[in-house]
Amino acid sequence: MFETAELGRQLDKNEYKKQLPELRAELLQAQFALSKTNMPVIIIVSGIDGAGRGDVVNALNEWLDTRGLETIALDSLTDEERERPYYWRFWRQLPARGRIGIFFGGWYVDPILQSAYQKMETAQFNEALAHIRRFETMLVEDGALILKFWLHLSQEEQRKRLKKLEKNPHTRRSVSKRDWKHAKLYKQFVKAAEQAIRQTDSGEAPWLLVEATDWRYRDLTVARTVLESLAKHLSLEKITTQSKPLTPSSTLPSGLTILDTVDLSQSLRGQEYSQALETYQGQLHRLAWAAYEQKCSTIIVFEGWDAGGKGGAIRRMTQAMDARLYRVISTAAPTDEERAHHYLWRFWRHIPRAGRVTIYDRSWYGRVLVERVEGFAKEKEWQRAYLEINDFEEQFAQHGNVVIKFWIHVSQDEQLRRFQEREKIPYKKHKITDEDWRNREKWDDYTIAVNEMVARTSTDFAPWTLVAGDDKRFARVQVLKTVCERLESRIKRMTRI
Repeated sequence: MFETAELGRQLDKNEYKKQLPELRAELLQAQFALSKTNMPVIIIVSGIDGAGRGDVVNALNEWLDTRGLETIALDSLTDEERERPYYWRFWRQLPARGRIGIFFGGWYVDPILQSAYQKMETAQFNEALAHIRRFETMLVEDGALILKFWLHLSQEEQRKRLKKLEKNPHTRRSVSKRDWKHAKLYKQFVKAAEQAIRQTDSGEAPWLLVEATDWRYRDLTVARTVLESLAKHLSLEKITTQSKPLTPSSTLPSGLTILDTVDLSQSLRGQEYSQALETYQGQLHRLAWAAYEQKCSTIIVFEGWDAGGKGGAIRRMTQAMDARLYRVISTAAPTDEERAHHYLWRFWRHIPRAGRVTIYDRSWYGRVLVERVEGFAKEKEWQRAYLEINDFEEQFAQHGNVVIKFWIHVSQDEQLRRFQEREKIPYKKHKITDEDWRNREKWDDYTIAVNEMVARTSTDFAPWTLVAGDDKRFARVQVLKTVCERLESRIKRMTRI
């Protein structure tokens, strides 16, 4: 694979000086045009030690406007990163729409390094590369442009480069013992890199092998590729239109939906409720601290009909836990900053640290519920969201954590009663809005969306619990009981390990 990057290509000094001014001007023009779009640009600069990754990144920072540019160099995992799923460190660094993010190696560094040092089995390496493909596909489908550069040197050229850098007092510090150690493992690194490039090179996120022997050729090749890719994608960008909302006449399934299986007649009397509440709140208090001690984090998701009782159920949970252990995230319409990123970005930001609990009052499922029904997301966007959501939740679960999801279901009659009650009671009036009444008119549309959501995202690692919510007391106890059962089961497994 790398033979084409060992041909001795060079660029004459005079030709370099001739091309550079026009190239820089065109790069700035393209970057300015990019800033007016919804397209984020991700540039990954990787390659052989000594090939000049830092020089290339510095050149791009010099030739582009740094106000629309971010450079991300991630070293070894921090304690904060180690306490969360691995890809959290990348999600939080992704550039916003209209901006450019340059990653030193990005998500390729660790898999290639581990494989070269033979600390990762072939199957694990292949799995890591498959995850990278899914991750990049997700970003591209959301509108991102991904450019990946592998800067290459032959083994002989690498050795010459490192010796030359060591002799120069101005560049000596850029060569470390680690570089020489990697140089001795040149063949292993090349083999791992070749496999990584081969398995992740695609039309949507292509690799470019750049011969790095001559720095002028190297830098201009990278810059020219960035410019051409920007120009191509900016010209192809079209004005997107919102998808049409669902229409019950064409999409309502025949027969029962999953919500029809919920027995809404279930209820608890006052004394029975008080005893159950005390029991499960006490149990949750102990389990929350036990999970903290074992560094087991928990995500709890609440979805459901308007006026379904999500807030009341959340309050009964938080009453039982120490305030230092949990955080409640109430999800509203995205802010400008959140809208400038992939829709999952704002939820990745709130992933809890080891042993903590994050409670989402509405969540990423808005993509396949309100955004689907109201037409805020195009059909291809919410259709692919099921896979994206399952992958997101699986990463959290594979990290040894717990995902608990509730849909609180109420009947149309009970919802109407609660709406009318809220309008009459002064301290509840703020809870009812015109939007609530509009959503109620689309009950059938939302029923369709909920049915498909549960069918496609209820997994063994993150199952849905459908809560009968017509009786608030019953719903609150069911939520507490489910959380206790899930936490207790997880803690017992960890104790046996």
